[in-house]
Amino acid sequence: MTYEMTNPPYYIAVRKGWNSWNCSSLVGVERTQTSQTTIEDVFIRKFIFGTFHRLFLSELIIKRRANLIVIAGIVHQTIAQTKIYFLVGYTEAILSYILKCPVKMDIQTTHDPKALIVKYI
Repeated sequence: MTYEMTNPPYYIAVRKGWNSWNCSSLVGVERTQTSQTTIEDVFIRKFIFGTFHRLFLSELIIKRRANLIVIAGIVHQTIAQTKIYFLVGYTEAILSYILKCPVKMDIQTTHDPKALIVKYI
């Protein structure tokens, strides 16, 4: 089981809170933007999983910092490094153009998918 799987849903605010922050309802931001943020997050996830087909080993984390969108996750090293660099650059460029804000990808790679296992049941 991975870290996300080991914690039950009622621990989201306690142990997994950093995975689920949505700051679009803060002061100065319109209330109608929360639905737009949700739709954008769904689009980003589908675009990333289509571009990085079967490469992501962990959950995809989307962080919004002011006008910047940061996408983080762990990728399996099954393809060459140059191809991963190309996919990262391609994804950043296309999503920046579509969402009209800067997009940055912070990915880590691993050879062994079993390195993500936290505990066995």
